[in-house]
Amino acid sequence: MPRLVRLYIFSALAGLGLSVVFVALLLLLDVGGLRHLVLGSRDGWLAGITLIILNMIVFAAVQFGIAVMRLADSPPPCGGTGIFLNRLRPSSQQACARR
Repeated sequence: MPRLVRLYIFSALAGLGLSVVFVALLLLLDVGGLRHLVLGSRDGWLAGITLIILNMIVFAAVQFGIAVMRLADSPPPCGGTGIFLNRLRPSSQQACARR
């Protein structure tokens, strides 16, 4: 299985876990009377499932976006002529100069 597909599946599962915890906290703390609305109605289970699924989409997308952006965190390659050794340099080049 390609690495990006595994990353997406992991992000979806992490989003599902975060969503279940988030909706459980919403119902536990009774934010805006939500617990009464969900548990007091005959079709309240449908509202609970909808909350979980829609929050899962949001949390999975955020998790996947963060993971994809972190894939590019490799330092730039060392190089250059080294003529200006006494001048200020970005920190990534300072690490290259110490090698």
